[in-house]
Amino acid sequence: MPFPVSLFPPLTAVVSLTTVFLGFLFPLQPQALKAADVLYQHGVDSMLNPSNPRGTVTEHVVSGSKIFPGTARRYSLYVPAQYTPEQPAALMVFQDGHAFVSKRGDFRVPTVFDNLIARGAMPVTIAVMIDPGHKGELPDKRGWKPTPANRSVEYDTVSGDYANFLLEEVLPLIEADYRITQNPELRAICGNSSGGICAFSVAWHRPDRFRKVLSHIGSFVDLRGGHNYPPMIRKTDKKPIRVLLQDGENDLDNRHGNWPLANRQMARALSYQNYDYKLVFGDGGHDGKHAGTIFPDSLQWLWRGWKKQKP
Repeated sequence: MPFPVSLFPPLTAVVSLTTVFLGFLFPLQPQALKAADVLYQHGVDSMLNPSNPRGTVTEHVVSGSKIFPGTARRYSLYVPAQYTPEQPAALMVFQDGHAFVSKRGDFRVPTVFDNLIARGAMPVTIAVMIDPGHKGELPDKRGWKPTPANRSVEYDTVSGDYANFLLEEVLPLIEADYRITQNPELRAICGNSSGGICAFSVAWHRPDRFRKVLSHIGSFVDLRGGHNYPPMIRKTDKKPIRVLLQDGENDLDNRHGNWPLANRQMARALSYQNYDYKLVFGDGGHDGKHAGTIFPDSLQWLWRGWKKQKP
């Protein structure tokens, strides 16, 4: 008489028991995951969709700053196809703009904006992708070589100087040609690393103008006082800003601080004060790979509820 099938354990159970047994004999040694070993893949919202209207991207130069004397920089301006002068556009500013404008880079702002705006997942938004200041003449090409000399001063300093620079010296140039909303709920700011803490500083010091922050691998460490933000948040009355923090388990750990720890401390401080915030962790390092692949989702979280706002 054959044995009932139910008397035999399923194959998965056998494998599991065998694995457990072997684990006692040959315990596995944990292996540290290196940032270079982590792979992320972009989704459909980061891919060109020929059926969606495509915005325009133009490049400009701004110089003669009174707030950051002796500096010059380039910026790219993305204007969505749906923009009309009759309706003020939302605004999003990106620090280290050259890292966001490429359609083949980690973030692909023009492509992602085209896709999300087309299906109403975010408002009709003008993007300003601006570089840090160079001293003297501008290099022939945008990028990290040479590193903009004024970057750390502008981005890592805990003050309202950079916010004032944007509001007084950059945005008026754009507002001369385009209508941009004055509703701070429809004005966002984003950056990576030192650009991430810079984005937070702008909204922290000027929540009357920016109320949405997207910080990737933010440098909330002791470069120029950024490690003081968590206690400042805890001791200061809650401000009307929404914050998304992204970081990776393999981010930097050096004499200035530990980036994953610093971002967790930021998140705990924001939680303590009941901020509208989100902390997203991956396994990556100090780069834009993880942040770039989740960028469309991050934008949708940041802009949620936008249809209830008046331009």
